[in-house]
Amino acid sequence: MAAFEPKNPDYRAAATALFEGQPAMRALGISIVRLAPGEVELAMLYSSAFTQQNGFVHAGIITAGLDNACGVAAFTLMPQEAGILTVEFKTSLLAPARGERFTVKAEVVKPGRTLTFCEAKAFTEHDGKTTVIAAMTGTLMAMQPRG
Repeated sequence: MAAFEPKNPDYRAAATALFEGQPAMRALGISIVRLAPGEVELAMLYSSAFTQQNGFVHAGIITAGLDNACGVAAFTLMPQEAGILTVEFKTSLLAPARGERFTVKAEVVKPGRTLTFCEAKAFTEHDGKTTVIAAMTGTLMAMQPRG
């Protein structure tokens, strides 16, 4: 992955504030594990409250984590005054979401002035093994202030 230079010198605080300002992430128990320009890693522990009928964590929960990771990774490269909004994503579910702990890693592939393209993968830790359970590609928009 190419090293990116953030436009906002205080990108770390801005991205952390963006993430912490989302009640949905708190409700899901998702937290930031690692943050760098154009990259983020999120983590979540298993909760039966987020499962579907077969006991796997629901695809919607996994997708929410993937989408959020893409957004935070993209946001680390945006100007200080920008907001962010997802405009498109595609998720592929690769394996059942079962395990004790889930991580999501996202990275910017191509940053742009308005649109940024990201890729993310979700992993689970189960029976001492790490497995990729989902992958996402996403496009995020820098929302410039109107004035």
